[in-house]
Amino acid sequence: MPTVLRIGAFRFYFYSQEPNEPPHVHVDRDSASIKVWLDPVEVARNRGFRAAEIGGILTMVQDHKVQLTEAWHEYFG
Repeated sequence: MPTVLRIGAFRFYFYSQEPNEPPHVHVDRDSASIKVWLDPVEVARNRGFRAAEIGGILTMVQDHKVQLTEAWHEYFG
């Protein structure tokens, strides 16, 4: 699970066994986790983040979309 970005308490990473899915990133904070598609930036699955927090997470992903997408393609080819 390569970590590609950290912002405060948030960890952005990929699962190495998911190369056949569209580009996405997992974001964890404590025991909460969310999977976010990168194009377009939208929630694929959420476990534990409150609705009020999700918008902020999507904004962070959008703000770093280029970096995250490049890291995805570099890692998975």
